[in-house]
Order: sequence, then structure tokens, then C-alpha cells
Amino acid sequence: MLYYFFRFLEQYNIPGSHMWAYISFRSLLTLIFSLLISAWFGEKFIKWMKRRKIFETERDPEIDPFGVEKKGVPTMGGIIIIVSILIPVLLFGRIRNIYLILMVVTTLWLGFLGFLDDYIKIFRRNKEGLKGKYKIVGQISIGFIVGLTLWLSPDVVVRENVNVQQQNQEIVVKHKQEATKSLHTTIPFVKNHNLNYSEVLSFLGKYKVAAGWVLFVLMTILVVTAVSNGANLNDGMDGMCAGNSAIIGVALGILAYVSSHIGYASYFDLMYIPHSEELVIFLCAFVGAMIGFLWYNAFPAQVFMGDTGSLTIGGIIGVCAVIIHKELLLPILCGIFFVESLSVIIQTQWFKIQKRKGKRVRVFRATPIHDNFRKLNSQLDATSTYILKGWPHRPFHESKITIRFWITTIILAALTIITLKIR
Repeated sequence: MLYYFFRFLEQYNIPGSHMWAYISFRSLLTLIFSLLISAWFGEKFIKWMKRRKIFETERDPEIDPFGVEKKGVPTMGGIIIIVSILIPVLLFGRIRNIYLILMVVTTLWLGFLGFLDDYIKIFRRNKEGLKGKYKIVGQISIGFIVGLTLWLSPDVVVRENVNVQQQNQEIVVKHKQEATKSLHTTIPFVKNHNLNYSEVLSFLGKYKVAAGWVLFVLMTILVVTAVSNGANLNDGMDGMCAGNSAIIGVALGILAYVSSHIGYASYFDLMYIPHSEELVIFLCAFVGAMIGFLWYNAFPAQVFMGDTGSLTIGGIIGVCAVIIHKELLLPILCGIFFVESLSVIIQTQWFKIQKRKGKRVRVFRATPIHDNFRKLNSQLDATSTYILKGWPHRPFHESKITIRFWITTIILAALTIITLKIR
């Protein structure tokens, strides 16, 4: 809203009003404002929750050895994150921008879905929360809406990158003059950097473009659902999900800025996505909200984000990556989320297979994988066999696990950026 106000004032040569045309100026303002809101509102929110005795349900000591210390800590802290994102975005962003609209809708949609889950856990005293099938339906729905909008909206266009060989044999990256709908997406470690969804289905002949868009929508649904669930699984230790998400947000912000700047897009041989610079505004608000939330969520936590926060965080990351055509980089960038999800799948499926044979065999001491590093041997099920019982040799305190996961995510984020030059 302030963007339009100051652009209006610019017509009358009001000093300083032209600054609002610069994405760097608005981005930094958004980051600062998001941090301040998160710090101020977070304190008010925590006190309000404590006065009404809205606490985290008591944790299972078999899963969390430090769970006793966390009794009485308020949850639903995802509300702090959502408020800290939306207010700065609405103030400093161009709210008529289609990409910004999609990000706001995703935030509200998944925030409400997570809120329902937390509400059932706390007020209905049901530790299972919202049934899994309803969560999946909610995640699939927003993925479908985003994918369909990117397919059908006339405002969603790109200028594809092409390699032009000069007379001196030098290859120069240029962009097509006309902005069009595109099924291209960035793929790592490949010379021309692009994968065309329609070419994957080229065997369908004249229907390959339509089928390519259907594949794109399905991929959007898969990405949003997978990353949202991955972030949800990663939220199990103080500061874990917030710290990892802040790092991922910084990397996505860099990718969004590069994709929205025709000069940098040409340098890195990427598609140029007009008007996607507003995603930088959103991601600055996202990073600011994450860092501000860590003020209260770092060990020992004064508030937990709950599913209100974790489902929303994952959805934001997934949708943003799809918009800037970088969804195939997510297995690297969100490697921690991917491994958390994979560990759960391996644990449950292997146990089911062995159970049919009359055996009780588990791969890890506990899942998601971060729980494996803090599980005490004395807490293991005596009736089960553990393949990786001796790994690690001793349990670690969760603060050490959290920081090591952050370091891993920093490495993965750097690797993701490096892939733009490794072909």
C-alpha cells in the first residue's frame, strides 16, 4: 500500500518518494520491519498465551528426552510468523502483482490448515490433531490452485534464454524479445540449464503442450505437499525449522532476484521472469520473520511454531521455487527436509516388511532423523532390533543437533547457488 502511495507522491516531486521504485530499498525495509514485528508481537503473543494457559501438549519422553523441560511452553507460534510476513508485504509490496498474491494466498491457506491441526491438539486434547487425509487434501488443493493459476494467468510469462554464437565463435546468452508462457524449468548440472515439461511427453505428439501443463500442475502439487510435510517433520527441536528455513529463504531470495534481473539472468544463463522481483520483498519478510521468531524459539524455546508455522513455511518455500522455475533445485536446497521425510518412509516401510515376516526390525533408533541423534539407548524398544543402533555412539543435546543441521543447510544452500555455474 505504501508503495502506491509514494509512487503517487513521486508525480509531485516529493523528495525521497523515488526511492520506492528500487527493489533493494523496499526489500531491506521489509526485512527490518518484519524483524521488529516478530520481536514485538512475539513477546505480546507469548504473554497472552500464557495468561490463557494455552500450552504445548506434554511430549512423549520416549521421543524427546528433554520434553519435561518444555512442559508449559506456548504453541501456535506460527501466528507470529504469519503476521510478521503479511504486514510488511502488504505495506511495502506491489499487492496487485500476481506472484505476491499467490504467496499471500498460500500463507493464509496453509496457515489456516496448520491452525486447525494445532487447535484440535490443544483445545480438543487430541494429540493426533487434524487427520492426515485432511492435511493432504489441503496441501494438494493449494498446489492445484497455484499450478492452475501459473498455467492460465496471462500475467505469468517469461522470456526464455537462448545461446547465440557470435562471429568470433563466442557464445552469448540472450533472451527472447517476447515474453510468453513457458514450460521450461531450471535443471542443475545440465549445459543449457533448462528442462521442458512438454518435451518429456513428446511422444504425445500434438497434445504434448497440454500434457506438459498437466504435468507441471502435478509437479506443483507434489512440490508443495512434499516440502510442506518435510518442514513439518523438521520442526521437532528448538530453533531447528526456523533456522533452516531462514537459510533456505536467503538462497531463494538470491535466486528470485537473479531471475527478475535481465542482466544477472543473462550472466547465469537463466530465464528472465518479469515482475518476479516482488518475490524478493516476500522472501525478505519471510527471512525476517524466521530470524525474529528465533529470538523466542532458540533453545530453550519460549514458544513453539506448531503446525500453524511449519506447514506454512514449507508451502511458502515450495510455491516460491515453482514460481521462479527452480523446483528441481529443491532436493539440494531443502536436503534436510528431504532426508527427514525419507528417514520416516524408510523406517515405517522397513518395519512393515519385516513385521510380515514375524520380525520387529527398525533401521533407525527414532525418526525423523534428528530424533535418532538424541534417542537414548535405554529408551529403545527391547522387543525390536535396530540396524543402526550404534549410530551415533552417544546421543547429543538438541542444541548441538540443531546447529549442525543449520550448518548442513548452509552448505546445501551454497551448493544450490553454485549449480547455476556448474554445467
